[in-house]
Amino acid sequence: MKKIAALILSLILGVSCFSAVAEDKPVIGIIQLMEHVALSAAREGFIDALKANGYEDGVNITIDYQNGQGETTNLSTIADRFVGEKADLVLAIATPAAQMMASKTETIPILGTAITDYVEALLAESNEKPGYNITGTSDMNPIADQIALLKELVPDAKTVGVLYTSSETNSVLQAKIAREAIEKLGMTYTEVTVTGTNDVQQATQRIVGQCDAIYIPTDNVFASSMAIVFGVTGESKTPVICGEEGMTMAGGLATLGISYYDLGYQTGVMAVQVLQGASVSDMPIQFATGFEYRVNQTVADEIGFQIPEKYQPYAVKMDLAE
Repeated sequence: MKKIAALILSLILGVSCFSAVAEDKPVIGIIQLMEHVALSAAREGFIDALKANGYEDGVNITIDYQNGQGETTNLSTIADRFVGEKADLVLAIATPAAQMMASKTETIPILGTAITDYVEALLAESNEKPGYNITGTSDMNPIADQIALLKELVPDAKTVGVLYTSSETNSVLQAKIAREAIEKLGMTYTEVTVTGTNDVQQATQRIVGQCDAIYIPTDNVFASSMAIVFGVTGESKTPVICGEEGMTMAGGLATLGISYYDLGYQTGVMAVQVLQGASVSDMPIQFATGFEYRVNQTVADEIGFQIPEKYQPYAVKMDLAE
């Protein structure tokens, strides 16, 4: 009996020791605005960067991934969860997720990604020295170059329609930059905005009758609704230039955009620095450095667009099963 009691005691102590070790693992919360290719790619890159630098979920860190499904109430609940569990670090994917997380805590370090402008979104005092408990990476696109690509691909375009979500700070900013680039190239700017996914089909139907080509920035609502956009523009034969590759391959024609996986990886490297003691308030906002062409061969065929020879190496067929 004494041996059994001793064994039970050792098991209890062993579990207690294990629990203590488990509790010592840094908790990294991930709050993602919604499910779409770009945001998920950023998350995957972030996790891969942590692992490549010796931080692996379930081994020496605990990753708590939560998806807001595009709902503000969900984001609020998730943010409260991370504050309640006293997360050591939070990755916020997309501007609304970062804004919600920042509204809940001034002490937990927050890293953002897939955010266009931290200062405009009131998340940082400056790009050079954020000043608050948040820093991260920006997905600001080469918008002027994307509009130049549109002009090159659709040289006869006189009016460019821009679709974006009026409540997304990042989209409002990009639309403003796009307007300047469009008018600088001698084309006319027109826009139709949405407030949510339910407006996308009607907005797209409305704008195809007003323009020769469409530009859609890195907008979260449209990124999750490109199949709906394609349902309209495929029928009207309207070329659509997108802010990033995932949107292009889900129904757009072409882009010169960033890799969200690489952006997430870049953010993961920053996370390693934070876990090793760096202060987010002193870490400058980082920007993507490489941009890639991508052309959707399936969409080109559908709308009768002949891909110029120089862009044919970047053409890929869309997986219609998606």
